[in-house]
This record gives sequence, C-alpha cells and structure tokens, in this order.
Amino acid sequence: MRSLFIAVAFCFPIIGYGFQEPARDSVQLWKHTLVSALTFTQVSYSNWAQGGENAMAYAISIEGKSERDDTTFNWSNAYKFAFGQARLGDQGLRKTDDKIDLQSVLTYKFGAYVNPYAAATLKSQFAEGLMYDELGNGTAVSARFDPLYLTQSVGLGHAPVPEIKTRLGVALREIVTSVHVAYSDDPGTAEIEKVKVDGGLESVTEVEWKIEENVLLTSKLELFAPMKKFSEVVVRGDNTLSIKVSKYILVNLNVQFINEKQITPRTQVKETLAIGLSYTLL
Repeated sequence: MRSLFIAVAFCFPIIGYGFQEPARDSVQLWKHTLVSALTFTQVSYSNWAQGGENAMAYAISIEGKSERDDTTFNWSNAYKFAFGQARLGDQGLRKTDDKIDLQSVLTYKFGAYVNPYAAATLKSQFAEGLMYDELGNGTAVSARFDPLYLTQSVGLGHAPVPEIKTRLGVALREIVTSVHVAYSDDPGTAEIEKVKVDGGLESVTEVEWKIEENVLLTSKLELFAPMKKFSEVVVRGDNTLSIKVSKYILVNLNVQFINEKQITPRTQVKETLAIGLSYTLL
C-alpha cells in the first residue's frame, strides 16, 4: 500500500497539480481540485573538519477535494494523504509523517442559514509507528490501519460566511485495532476490546480563508463528546498556512494537535514547515 501511494505521488509534478471539470450546460455540477507535494533534503560529509552528520529526509503529500453543488444538494468529498521519513547519521529511516484522512459530507439545502447533513470520516496511517528510547531502540505503538478511526454523523450545518462552515450533530465513532489495543481497550473490563464504539455529539468547523492573493489559510477543528464520558471531549485540530512566494516557490506551515485523554493526558502537537517548488498545469 505504501509503495503504491508513493508511486502515485511521483506521477504528479514536484509540488502542485490542480484541475477542474469544464462547465456543462452552463451549470458546473462537479468541481475537483488536487495538489501533490514532494520535499527532499540531503546532507553528506566527507573529511569535514568542522564536524556534522549525514542526513536525508523526504515528505510526500496529496490533498484533494471533489464537490458537487446543485440547487438541492451539496456533496463534498475531501481527502488527505501524507508520508515522510528521515535518516540522521547511522540511524535507520524513521517516520516523520503519516496520514490518511478521508471525509464525505452530504448537505440538503433546506434553508439559507441552517441545513441538515450526513457525514462520514476515516482516519488512519500507512506504516508502523515507533517510539524510540535514549539508546535508539524502537517500540511499535501503531501499525498500518491500526488504529483505524471511523465516524458517522447527522445533524445541522451552518455557513455564516463563505469562508467558514460549521456543523453540529449526533455521531457514532468507532476505533478499530488489530495489535495495538491500547487505543480501543476499556481498562475497566477483563476482556480486551479490539473495537471501541462510542455514541456522542460531534462538532466540526472548517475555515478556508484567502488572506491575500498568494496566502491561503485552511483550518479544521473537530470535537467529539462521548455520551458515556461527556466531559472527556476528544479534540483534533489541523491548520495549514500556504504562501506562494513566487510563481514556482511555495511555503507550507502545518500545525496539528490532538487531545485525547485515553491515549495520553497531554496535548499532542505536530508542526511541519515545507518549502518547495510549485507548478500548476491547468
């Protein structure tokens, strides 16, 4: 799966590819966008008196959206894939990024301000994840599609301005594991659960704000409050600032955070800064 993902990513330009279906009968039913990114860094030393270690790092990402908008319904499908590795000195390749994030939202245009919706999401990863000790020994804490997060929800959505969409509804959230049951097991029971199912309330707010002609901010905040432990709200945030410095140079700053008490009492934060070449075919 990972090899297929990398092969697909390399079929696109080094960083950007976008396309859009032509209008049909003056009504554009589907609109598609697709962006791929590749960054690569390599440093090598030979008889370098000032010292240093050889290093290599790469990251690949694909992000796209397919949306159908007509007079009655809006059907929006978004997907994000990312994978990256780095090597420092004699250490082996270590994973630096790994993401599978799919979302589908079907909205019925009932009124001008509030509209009912049905949504489904999937979140997981492509490869094994390791935690390293001081000696460099790795311990597996996750694997391919382990854990797998699934969410289905229905409720009401609101778009106060075109740049902001928010929705609130009842949801069913499943965590599916195979080996790494710490994500799904209930420590209060004798049985080891590989699947955890929670009903609750879900809130999702998305922002897509074009600050300047060459600056785009995208942000997504997801909240899930399980009915059994309503006070233990699961919080996920994904924020990206994209700056097109020139026609062919793009800078991306991404900050993600997760607050999920069952996994760790501390807030998880990941920051990524990527600089690369950008090229748009169409």
